[in-house]
Amino acid sequence: MRKVSKIEPIFPSLPTRKKVAAYARVSMETERLNHSLSAQVSYYSNLIQSNPEWEYAGVYADNAVTGTKSSSREEFQRMLSDCRKGKIDLILTKSISRFGRNIVDILTTLRTLSDLNPPVAVNFESEGINTSDGKNKLIISILSALAELESQQKSIAIKEGIRYRMQEGLYKYSVKNTIGYYRDYSGRVKIE
Repeated sequence: MRKVSKIEPIFPSLPTRKKVAAYARVSMETERLNHSLSAQVSYYSNLIQSNPEWEYAGVYADNAVTGTKSSSREEFQRMLSDCRKGKIDLILTKSISRFGRNIVDILTTLRTLSDLNPPVAVNFESEGINTSDGKNKLIISILSALAELESQQKSIAIKEGIRYRMQEGLYKYSVKNTIGYYRDYSGRVKIE
């Protein structure tokens, strides 16, 4: 008697596509920065959708929000929530400074993302760094510290500029409702 062996059909498994999202942020509300934000959103939308290995998971964009506190960035928090729900595998962003300007927030967020199951990687385009490579942790820490330092220096420079302009009477604010002050013919603020 002949022996018959049953051959099971082999179904090719389709490669799973990575769910990719992007994060964009500008810190001030100006026409130039609004254009920059819309350009970032458009760029990342096209980039993700043109890659056949990626599934578009959205672009999260915070407008006129500082990067120093992640808790105040609604779109950033929504993106993190979607990561926890498994809707995102990879986040693309322009640079570490766009991702945040507080070293503790940045490193805590990156650790949270890497601890998820499955882990979520972040690709910082300008720096050419992907967090899925563990060798980049020190570089990310240093660049995060620099982003925070740059933010602090900008804040100090702005405050010093305001103080100087106030001392010189050149600071532009409304004196109509400021009791005891007026503007002279040259526009300088004077005490009545």
